Amino acid sequence: MTDDRTRLHGPEFAADPQTVYRRLRAAGPTAPVEIAPDVPATLVLGYAEALQVLRDPANFPKDPRAWQRTVPQGCPVLPLMSYRPNCMFTDGATHTRLRGAMTDALARVDTRELRTNLEETADALIDRFAADGRADLVEQYARVLPLLMVTRICGAPPVISEKIVSGALALSDGVDSGRGIGTAVAELVAAKRSKPGSDVVSWLLAHQAGLTDDEAVHQVALLCGTGSEPLQNLIANTLRLLLVDERFAGDLSGGSLPVADALDEVLWTDPPIANHGTVFPTREVQVGGNPVPADQPLLISYAGANTDPSVDAGGRVGNRAHVAFGAGRHACPTPAQRIARMTGTAAVERVLDRLPDLAPAVPADALEWKPGPFHRSLASLPVTFPPPPQQIRPWLGSPPPVVRRDPGPYPPASRWEAFTRWLRGG
Repeated sequence: MTDDRTRLHGPEFAADPQTVYRRLRAAGPTAPVEIAPDVPATLVLGYAEALQVLRDPANFPKDPRAWQRTVPQGCPVLPLMSYRPNCMFTDGATHTRLRGAMTDALARVDTRELRTNLEETADALIDRFAADGRADLVEQYARVLPLLMVTRICGAPPVISEKIVSGALALSDGVDSGRGIGTAVAELVAAKRSKPGSDVVSWLLAHQAGLTDDEAVHQVALLCGTGSEPLQNLIANTLRLLLVDERFAGDLSGGSLPVADALDEVLWTDPPIANHGTVFPTREVQVGGNPVPADQPLLISYAGANTDPSVDAGGRVGNRAHVAFGAGRHACPTPAQRIARMTGTAAVERVLDRLPDLAPAVPADALEWKPGPFHRSLASLPVTFPPPPQQIRPWLGSPPPVVRRDPGPYPPASRWEAFTRWLRGG
């Protein structure tokens, strides 16, 4: 590996990526980078160039199989970049069919009912630490709440819910390549094929696109993946902004909670997926006047493109022209974007409503970010607050499961089942 490639996989980049983006952008809209030891790639930093790539699947296809044959099996980026027969890694008619089924299924989700359930789930998680006067809002809150939301809209029964959450967290921690969540989702798909219900998995299986069980498994696993760390990061990064940025923090004590504004700001400047949208040109192509080699990853820097000086940054509030959700045929489907924004907004508002005197427990510059080329992910978000009056929730039965950073077992099944029964109204 030559020394002219910027490494995107170390703590230095994680600590201050925007400085890296500015330096790279000064030399042009694309830059040679390294996304893992000895794994080269090209990063697109220009806003116009990002749209060019995202809107041209003919010249910038998504299939990584030619590239992945050249990468050692133990490469840390393979779990997120290896080919799977889902709408992320396919093009043409196959992509249209798979994406259409997913979009239609997600469009049937009742977001009002989902928000009510999400707020109750958030309250249950907050109840676990509210009396302590301090918490880590990543580990104890943001890390698990989106996954519980996804398993609900998928209609997962309690035992399978536990397996999906456990598998997704293990994948996020890098202690599993995705087999755990894949096995759990396959079990869920088989259960829904046998006994369908009013849920996303059942709607996928019944869709006129005629998905096979294998296709459905990969679609649902993709949904679980995008409903884990990216949504965790959206919640945590928005809470961080509200707590430490003087443009927002002053409003917390004043009773005006600009959560939607903060969410837009995060999607523009600190998007939960910083660099991805990966494509694999089959021949050398030009992007922004620079050559991009064939069969090598070309990554879109959503964070870099959104902060391109050519983009007017004066009207970010309510402005959805960012590329945080992608663009073109592979953009995040509109129903999924709506669910993501609702989840982020509701999750943040519940914390601020329940813990109104929330304060950061460490200085902003002491917060640590997880290294890696793809996600903009806080390692932790420690906070302090005056313990609120204790609220007894007899409908819960048992507390929600403790989220463990290690791959060890979850709490006893009886506790998990009591919690997930409540989630589903049982």
